[in-house]
Amino acid sequence: VQLQASGGGLVQAGGSLTLSCTYSGSNVRINAIGWYRQAPGIQRELVASRSSGGDINYADSVKGRFTISRDNAKNTASLQMNSLKPEDTAVYYCNVKYSIRKGWDAYGNYESWGQGTQVTVSS
Repeated sequence: VQLQASGGGLVQAGGSLTLSCTYSGSNVRINAIGWYRQAPGIQRELVASRSSGGDINYADSVKGRFTISRDNAKNTASLQMNSLKPEDTAVYYCNVKYSIRKGWDAYGNYESWGQGTQVTVSS
């Protein structure tokens, strides 16, 4: 599965940004989508995830401010980020977990990462 992320940029504290991730691949079943971020000197962390069943999880630090969504028709995952804070500054990565379809079944657990997009929030 190939991923292409976009939407990062520079924004003032309190502002908003929307990140998008378009994924492509044949004969796959998407099991979950997620957004991660990594700030300099800090381990990559999960920001938000959404399973194929609709279960959604957010990091405590972004609850109430960020919203993850998926458009199956467009093969796109999005992360709406509101009320941004300087501590949200990081490189954001989209992630897709998937299985390979074969007939009516799907096998294996694989994942792909997008290339990362920089989000900078100024104070």
